[in-house]
Amino acid sequence: MAEMMMRQLVEEQGLSDSIKVQSRSTSTYEIGNSPHPGAIAELQRHDVPVVNHVAKQITATDFKSADLIIGMDEQNIIDLKQMSPRLDQNKIKLAYSILGKTEEVQDPWYDQKFDRTYRQLKELLSAWLEQLK
Repeated sequence: MAEMMMRQLVEEQGLSDSIKVQSRSTSTYEIGNSPHPGAIAELQRHDVPVVNHVAKQITATDFKSADLIIGMDEQNIIDLKQMSPRLDQNKIKLAYSILGKTEEVQDPWYDQKFDRTYRQLKELLSAWLEQLK
């Protein structure tokens, strides 16, 4: 959801040539899977373009090439820091840190509350884009 929502924001601002957005997983559980139907339905309710996407795990190349890596919850941050080269750990940020908070973006996979996750991401992604600009 976050990748597609952020891509839409980037495109609306005319920044697609300078800001690239990619979603990656820290685990192998969903590798190769398409987005959850609940996520797709929620994005469509808000007219967010749904792009062809399959889950991919983050790699050393991703850490090296990325300027910013945003984790949705504390476990993501722990996993990302364990997986990343030491020199790239400063690129890793908790999603809510942009608002000076330690809250977590809730994973809707567990409770099917895709509307809550959409609202959380809506609150955060515009702030991250402003910082990136």
